[in-house]
Amino acid sequence: MKSISVTCAIIIHQGKILAARRSQTMDLSGKWEFPGGKMEEDEEAEDCLIREILEELGITIISLKALTPVNYSYPTKTIRLIPFLCSWESGEISLLEHEQVCWLEKKDLFSLDWAEADLPIVHELQENWVKLVGQTERN
Repeated sequence: MKSISVTCAIIIHQGKILAARRSQTMDLSGKWEFPGGKMEEDEEAEDCLIREILEELGITIISLKALTPVNYSYPTKTIRLIPFLCSWESGEISLLEHEQVCWLEKKDLFSLDWAEADLPIVHELQENWVKLVGQTERN
């Protein structure tokens, strides 16, 4: 099974993290994820991330730091999920693909039904919240 490279944005704004719920038209509908998408051939990960967030949410972000990539095998595909810590630069959120978004504090991270590939990222955020959120809030 071929691995698909996918980027995702951990967008931190005012001390909270953005999560997006997959719509009924998407695979894993109803699951929560960090928004992003598939890398195109010869596309750099950060370029993909910025493009996908603009396409999915209608906002511009700044990538601040790469986090630990996750390799996860679903029954029909294997993905390499490449997360980036980001800040919101401009624009208003529009739900162009997802059915819902929410802003989470640290205590709320595990209250959602996350897509399985996103769970290791949720754990990394939980363990490093002060360092990661504090870093972003200073920028």
